[in-house]
Amino acid sequence: MEEKRCASPRTNTCSFAGIKPIMVDLPYPPISVEEKNQAYANLLSVDYCGAVSELSAITQYINNENRLSCEKCSVAKTLLGIALAEMMHLQKLGELIYLLGGKVDFVARSCNTRGQLWTPNYLDLPENAAKMITADIEAERAAINQYVMHMERIGDKSVNAVLARIIQDEEYHIMLLKVLRNEAMSLS
Repeated sequence: MEEKRCASPRTNTCSFAGIKPIMVDLPYPPISVEEKNQAYANLLSVDYCGAVSELSAITQYINNENRLSCEKCSVAKTLLGIALAEMMHLQKLGELIYLLGGKVDFVARSCNTRGQLWTPNYLDLPENAAKMITADIEAERAAINQYVMHMERIGDKSVNAVLARIIQDEEYHIMLLKVLRNEAMSLS
């Protein structure tokens, strides 16, 4: 049964206590690098805070969770669990960037040294639940494609092992989101 929240403007019955990161039940490889490499750090900065990034994913999931929690508490809880997993990805990318000799901030450097500061303009925030979840699925697919592309350019096996493990979580998120989208579409 779907929990409700916001029965009145002063009531909050959708409890988020105990929400855990939703991720594949496999360990992450050790966070290490073979050697410092600014070019690799710059690529990871795009995954950290570019248009398609963990920071964008976290922000989009939290925004969707907030907007859905009054009417679709169970969906909101799932989105929060996914956001928590994305936060773990962000943290691991930050560690890798630092170990590679890069700067951990909110600038996606890519090939250009000046870079682009993260902006909420990167987010896709549709109004209904099915479209929100569809946007989340598309963002997960784009992240996987970007990770694969970066793995092809990064010659560090330790870094690529972490990226490959993150991809497993992203694939799991897509599977869960497809189920949520189907449920949301059937309730519409």
